[in-house]
Amino acid sequence: MQTHKGRLSYFDGGLLQFIGWTILGWIVTICTLGICLPWAITMIYGWKINHTVIEGKRMKFNGSAVGLFGNWIKWWFLTIITIGIYGFWVFIKLEDWKAKHTTFVN
Repeated sequence: MQTHKGRLSYFDGGLLQFIGWTILGWIVTICTLGICLPWAITMIYGWKINHTVIEGKRMKFNGSAVGLFGNWIKWWFLTIITIGIYGFWVFIKLEDWKAKHTTFVN
């Protein structure tokens, strides 16, 4: 079983990569007035998950921005028609969507 410095669970992403992906995500989100926020979310979350190993098993994120975009529109529509109340559930729905699209490679 492959380990990283003798550990079975670890994260092997680098700080400069994280900073780069985060800045790119912000730039894209700002330049598109928030329309591409789902792309930024999937890009940054995918980087984080794809660099994570739990008990010797590397994780993999297979979600797409297009897949999230449809849900994102639905969640914001529900937030608008409930005068913001559904907005409290958007975070939970997003975490559930991420979990549905996260698997183990090995």
